[in-house]
Amino acid sequence: MKKDISPPAVTDVAVAVVPRQEDAEDLWDIYLINLRATPLENVLVTSQGYGSVDGVDKTTTVLRHFHQTLPPREAVKIEPIQPDLFEISNEYWVSFNDGEHMLDKRYVFAPGTIGDDALTELPVLDRPGVMQQ
Repeated sequence: MKKDISPPAVTDVAVAVVPRQEDAEDLWDIYLINLRATPLENVLVTSQGYGSVDGVDKTTTVLRHFHQTLPPREAVKIEPIQPDLFEISNEYWVSFNDGEHMLDKRYVFAPGTIGDDALTELPVLDRPGVMQQ
């Protein structure tokens, strides 16, 4: 029975890591980007970092962020992130309502995938960053 249920795939929703331009500190920000033509409703983003640094296990606190609506072709800042966390996996689990369906998708930035050498121009934000779609 479970094999007969196929929820729609999440498309045109992205998570991006963007360096701060105006800040003297070396902080980056996490954004949720809605590339769809329709709004995202009841958006819940859960974030956590995990991995090993120099042989020592490192896990960050699980954070949860809720946004009632994310309009089409817009982005919302989720949280700041420090570059020393780029050495571990950073996971963002995004859930939202799409009509009568609840959809979710897991975005994982693997260790070493975030950095100045991986920057590309991001849609909607019109700034350089690292994006997963």
